[in-house]
Amino acid sequence: MGRVPNVTRADAQAALRNPLAFIAARWTPDPRTVRRAALTALVMSVVIVVTGGAVRLTGSGLGCPTWPKCTDDSLTTTSEMGLHGVIEFGNRLLTYVLCAAVGWAIVAARSQKPYRRSLTLLGWTQFWVVMGNAVLGGIVVLVGLNPYTVAAHFLLSSALIAVATVMWQRTREGDAEPRPLVGKAVTQLVWFLVAASVLLIAVGTVVTGAGPHAGDSSEVARMPVDWEAVAKLHAVLAWIVVTLTFALWFVLKAVDAPKGPPARTRELFLILLAQGLIGYVQYFTDLPEVLVGAHMFGSCVMWIWVLRVLLSLRERPEETAPQPSPVLAQEPATSASIAGPR
Repeated sequence: MGRVPNVTRADAQAALRNPLAFIAARWTPDPRTVRRAALTALVMSVVIVVTGGAVRLTGSGLGCPTWPKCTDDSLTTTSEMGLHGVIEFGNRLLTYVLCAAVGWAIVAARSQKPYRRSLTLLGWTQFWVVMGNAVLGGIVVLVGLNPYTVAAHFLLSSALIAVATVMWQRTREGDAEPRPLVGKAVTQLVWFLVAASVLLIAVGTVVTGAGPHAGDSSEVARMPVDWEAVAKLHAVLAWIVVTLTFALWFVLKAVDAPKGPPARTRELFLILLAQGLIGYVQYFTDLPEVLVGAHMFGSCVMWIWVLRVLLSLRERPEETAPQPSPVLAQEPATSASIAGPR
C-alpha cells in the first residue's frame, strides 16, 4: 500500500470552500465511470416514478399525513401507521438515493478531464429539479393529494427524466458543434413526434387524476371530467404517436439515413406497441394495479426513447485542438555586408 498523503489545513480549507474543485483536482474518472454515473441518475429518476406510482396504487398517498415530518410528532413512520406509512415513508427515503445518484453524476462530470461545463450544468439541472419536485411532493401531501398537484408532480418527474437522458447521451459524445445526420424535413417530423408525446403524457395525467386510483383510501378530490372519455382521447393520441413513429421509420429508410436514427425509431415503435397493449388490457380489465404500474413504467421508457430518437439525428464528435500556425522564418534586419564579419 502506498503512503496516504497528509491533509494540511490549507487542503481542508480548500475542500470546505469548493469541495467539487478539491475533488476534481485530485481525481480524474475514467470516461466509462462518467457514463455509468449519468446512467445511474437516469435509472433512479425512473425508479422514483415507479415507486411513486406504487404509493398511489396501494392507497398510501397519505400514509405519512404531513411533510417534511411523517407525523406531527415523528420524523419517521410509526407502527400505528401500518403498511401504508411504510410505503409512503420508503418512497420519501428513495429521494435521498436519487439525490446521491445525481450527486455522483455531478462529481464525476466536474472531475472529468478536460472539464466539460455543459455536462456539469446538466447534472446541476437535475439536482434542482429533484429539489423542486421534493418540495412539490410535500405540497401534494399537505393539500390532501389534490389531483392537479399530483399531475404536476408527475410532469416534473418527466422533465427530470428528460434532462437525465440528455446528460447520459452527452457523456457518449464530444463537445464539438452538432452535425445533422438527416435533412430539415425529417427533423421537423421528429419534433412533431416529441410534441405529440408530451401531449400524450399530459393527457395521461388527466386520466389518472380523474380515474378510480385516487391515491388514498380516504375521500380524495378528483378532476371533474369523465375519465373514460379522457382515456379514449389518450388512446387517440397514442395512435397518433405510433403513426408518426412508423412514418418516421419509413422516411428514414427511404432517405437512406445512417443506422442510428432508424434503429432508435424501430426500438421506439416496439416500445409503443407494448405500451399500447398494456393500456388496452388495463382498460378492459378495470384498471388492475399491477398493469397500471407497468403502464407508468412504460410511459417513462417511451419518453426516454422519444428523446433518444431526437438526439440520434445529430452527432457531436470530440473537439480537436487547434493546430499551431507555422512560424515563417524572418529575414535578418540587415544584410551581411552592413553587419560586417561575425
